[in-house]
Amino acid sequence: MNSRTITVSAALIAAILLTSAAPSRAKEQRSKPSDDLMDLGIEQLLQLDVPSVYGASKYEQRVTDAPASVSIVTAEEIKKYGYRTIGDIMRGIPGFYVSSDRNYSYLGIRGFNRPGDYNTRVLILLDGHRLNDNVYDQAPIGNEFPLNIDLIDQIEIIRGPSSSLYGSSAFLGVINVVTRQGKDMKGVEVTASGGSRESYQGQISYGNKFTTGLETLVSGTVFSSSGQRQLFFPEYAIPELNNGVADNADRERAYTLYAKLSLQELTLTTLFSSRNKTIPTGSFGTQFNDTGANTTDSRSYLTLAYRHKIEDHSELSAHLSYDNYHYYGEYPYGATSAGPPFVSKDAALGEWLEGELQYNRRFFQRHLWTVGGEFRNNFTQNQAATTLDDRRTSREYGIYLQDEWQIMKNLILNAGVRYDRYSTFGGSSNPRLGLIYRPVETTILKLLYGTAFRAPNVYELYYHDIGLYANPFLQPEKMTTYEAVYEQYFGQNLRTSLSGFYYQASKLISLVGGTYINNANVDAKGLETELSGKWANGLQGRLSYTYLDARDMDTNTLLTNAPRHLATFNLSLPFLEKRVFFSPEVVYTGPRSTVTGATAGGFITTNLTLFSHNLLPGLELSATAYNLFDKRYGDPAAEEHYQQVNGEIHTLNTIPQDGRNFRIKLGYRF
Repeated sequence: MNSRTITVSAALIAAILLTSAAPSRAKEQRSKPSDDLMDLGIEQLLQLDVPSVYGASKYEQRVTDAPASVSIVTAEEIKKYGYRTIGDIMRGIPGFYVSSDRNYSYLGIRGFNRPGDYNTRVLILLDGHRLNDNVYDQAPIGNEFPLNIDLIDQIEIIRGPSSSLYGSSAFLGVINVVTRQGKDMKGVEVTASGGSRESYQGQISYGNKFTTGLETLVSGTVFSSSGQRQLFFPEYAIPELNNGVADNADRERAYTLYAKLSLQELTLTTLFSSRNKTIPTGSFGTQFNDTGANTTDSRSYLTLAYRHKIEDHSELSAHLSYDNYHYYGEYPYGATSAGPPFVSKDAALGEWLEGELQYNRRFFQRHLWTVGGEFRNNFTQNQAATTLDDRRTSREYGIYLQDEWQIMKNLILNAGVRYDRYSTFGGSSNPRLGLIYRPVETTILKLLYGTAFRAPNVYELYYHDIGLYANPFLQPEKMTTYEAVYEQYFGQNLRTSLSGFYYQASKLISLVGGTYINNANVDAKGLETELSGKWANGLQGRLSYTYLDARDMDTNTLLTNAPRHLATFNLSLPFLEKRVFFSPEVVYTGPRSTVTGATAGGFITTNLTLFSHNLLPGLELSATAYNLFDKRYGDPAAEEHYQQVNGEIHTLNTIPQDGRNFRIKLGYRF
């Protein structure tokens, strides 16, 4: 698709959205319907359908008042567009892109997605509970995410540094996944899906709220996929490596158990998930085309949360949880002159207790204070490999203070700071400032500033095995971000946004010569723009474009795996009185450089979903074609994707991604 085609398509899409607004009826409008902004009085303007967000400030607020650029994805959108994972969702969000090495999925944010990093610079929360583990600090976004996506009520995507509230890992952004409530389910739900490559998933859930006040939600999910029967890697195309073809080496299995019980002010939540994935890429020089190469990731936690409102102006909340993470990998190596074939086994075990206490109170009508503290006792941080048996413990705590000051009726200053202390390296303080101004109710201007840090994880500090060396002297990464946001609402239906940002990151941790060191500095700037619309008749859509320029400050070269251009378009069209929806989604990712100095070409993928509900009571049906036009493309590979044959190194430039595939899904509520 050339630039002229993209421009014409964008103009046509915008025209469709704009002209579709005229006949629609505004949601919950008190007087006669009108989509003309000039016809709306101030009371109607105050009723704008603006979503709320919790994760931006650790309390509920309208996204227009949040000290960040925020996107919200609802359960309705997840169904209409056939999303299967968090990664699927993030591909359609301005400023985000996703890579895969056919084992894990990796999230790029505003031009930053270094090959070989395990999503350590984004914080993933599940109902406010930290999912990043305490060994690799990995944020799960693919099938390794420990919850079925059907249990999600909405996802809050908060761009920019949030260490002022969350500490480490809230470096480039925070993603808070909010789960459904049992009272909304009101019975048993069963879903089943099947698709390409013998991919099957089943889930059964029960949710309800009883007259005693007890609310419950219990769910179990199983997933299985044979994956690609054959994967071709041109860099491995020699007879010794099966001419570059991996046969039946892309299998995947997963299951999840989840339960949530609430009674009055207490909520008890437990989760257990496990996922096994076969590795088809021959990474780390393992035997290529050997189906014994695989990884297993298990994640579980048990948490008790308490929330108590004190009169009308203050709230006390607390939680205490036990978390567990277990990783196990098998890496087969063929016979060499040094010895016979063997299987290298890699393992990690993390266990920790964490707790948080938070108090919110409004003072003098104009100040909303948030003060809190949290701790984590990492009493197990173990790693084991061929020559490694490392056992660690550590502790960390943080205290934070934030004030939302209503300077004027239309002017808010949000200021906060947090201090963290780690037993591994010491302390870090990080502030955040947000000035939010509404010259009129439908226009929002934000000026944002913040700093963030990422603590070196146990893997980077202490892992040592054949060819890898520990570095216990690593220091935390640092980041400073400046951002300006303009948001404009047109009536009840249309919203536009424009955001310009600039950030600098220093002391970035990189693997050099087998050792992790603080050696990289990044300078990045960009622009995000979006037009979105939603109407009462069920029509909704989004059109966005992102420009990125992320560079290594020492060499002034573009970062690897950093596209300069991103664009998305989706549109959900209702039929049969909002019972059937036809929903295309188009995503463009620009060219990206690879670790070998080559270029992974830009590409456009198109997904198409047909979704229906209420054709019969309790029944939902959907069919999705992913990568409809069978676009062939690859994501940049990390340095560990190589093979050594007869003294010659064969390194992957890119890792091929899925071509056209489909899924059919059925759900029924009893």
